[in-house]
Amino acid sequence: MTAPALRVVLIGFGPVGVRFAEELLPDIASGRVHLTVVGAERVEPYNRVLLAEYASGELEMSDLVIADTGELRAAGAEVLAGVRVSAIDRAAREVVLTDDTRVAYDRVVLATGARAVVPRLDGLEHLGADATGLDTDLTRGVVVLRSPEDAERVRRVVATGGRVVILGAGVLGIELALLLARAGAMPHVAHFGPMPMPRHLDRGSASVLAAALETAGVRVWPHTRAEAIIARPDADGVRRFQALVSSDGKRIEGDLLVLSCGVRARTELAEAAGLRTGRGVLVDDRLRSWTDPDIAAIGDCAHIADTVHTHSHDVPGGPSGLIGPGWRQAEFLARSLREEWEGAISTSFSEEVPGVVALKAEQVDLISAGDVSADPFAPVVAGETPLGVSMWADPEHGTYVKMVSRDGALTGFVSVGMPRTGAELSVLYGRRGELPADRSLLLRLDAEEDQGPRPTGREATICVCNAVTAGAIEDAVAEGCDTVAEVGRCTRAGTGCGGCRSRIAELIDARLGATA
Repeated sequence: MTAPALRVVLIGFGPVGVRFAEELLPDIASGRVHLTVVGAERVEPYNRVLLAEYASGELEMSDLVIADTGELRAAGAEVLAGVRVSAIDRAAREVVLTDDTRVAYDRVVLATGARAVVPRLDGLEHLGADATGLDTDLTRGVVVLRSPEDAERVRRVVATGGRVVILGAGVLGIELALLLARAGAMPHVAHFGPMPMPRHLDRGSASVLAAALETAGVRVWPHTRAEAIIARPDADGVRRFQALVSSDGKRIEGDLLVLSCGVRARTELAEAAGLRTGRGVLVDDRLRSWTDPDIAAIGDCAHIADTVHTHSHDVPGGPSGLIGPGWRQAEFLARSLREEWEGAISTSFSEEVPGVVALKAEQVDLISAGDVSADPFAPVVAGETPLGVSMWADPEHGTYVKMVSRDGALTGFVSVGMPRTGAELSVLYGRRGELPADRSLLLRLDAEEDQGPRPTGREATICVCNAVTAGAIEDAVAEGCDTVAEVGRCTRAGTGCGGCRSRIAELIDARLGATA
């Protein structure tokens, strides 16, 4: 007897939720799965990672759309757009919508993502987030850049060449600042610590980056403990942002304030349903909730942890914050549900090497992965094997490389202003490969006399988000794809964070040039 269709309710329709739904398409069309998608936003699903490019005017909203809901509906899925979930009734096995409609389920998949952290600043009006985790309005002239509406506000300031103050110097804040500078706006980045991107850089690389930012037209304000904003009534009588005020009395004036102070997993629904959470919804190695195996979580709301920590107050780990791991979780979970319907025992989701962080900016080439805090001159404890640390610094010309290894295998690196060296290190890092005995061989990749295509090989991963290799891209070009967009449609390469698009373009040019 054929098993009945598995009723799956997907809550959240961002990039990770879309990938999950797309992976289930064959099962939806065959009747093995009945999928109901509940998305809070009314617009077509879009890639939130690329909102900064839209805000700066580099991309249009149509470039961000990542799914055709018509295709899902044609396959038999029910897509509810502009609808919110108010509760998960685990006893009745139903999802309750805000209009009191109830949707029965066999499995619930939480893909609710993350919301921006809004700091407490005197003078800043905000209501935080509602029960579904959606961000609410802030003082006029203050945004968090988590929606198309936020990006539209930034675009209006960019169009007039206005001053944009960015609070926070993480990856997203730095990328936005560089994009705005290239678009002709006047970005100012204020951050509390002594250096930008402290989670990913050491002191040397951060110093080189800070100098590169100033050269690119970004004013950096380190050691800025933000305490308040100054807002005055505009022509409509509504309070509008005018300046950010720090604890030492500094005033950084601007036409817009972008809060880039990190994100926090949206776990409100899970918590209200009685699910255990840590830095996200706590799930096991099959992405099932520790509390209820019929509920799974993927993406920025999922905290994957071994259940051996069940009785721990502070569970180690947390969401990766990167789109690539979220997509791989979505693919794994869809495959697991298929295997479950077929009666097979699914495997465990294997955690990958921590993600490579690449700055998406033409003005600055920066890539980092792993822990790079090791001090090459630190004393070694007796009996311990020291880490290998190799460094190259030329601050005058904006270049810096640091490689950290254990027993010869690369465990962390950072590269600034050395694109080919950084590309090769990212390949070695992803493979857990060994560094050459002569580390200077890698530095020579960026020598002026050798400016050909990057030496990656067909097996090298070009698009980390989608795990697309150079060979797959070359094959797509051989089959007629001659633009980055066409390669993306064929292979998905470049459709995640977008940081690999320049490398895809290089491969296209090299392949077409060789053919000619």
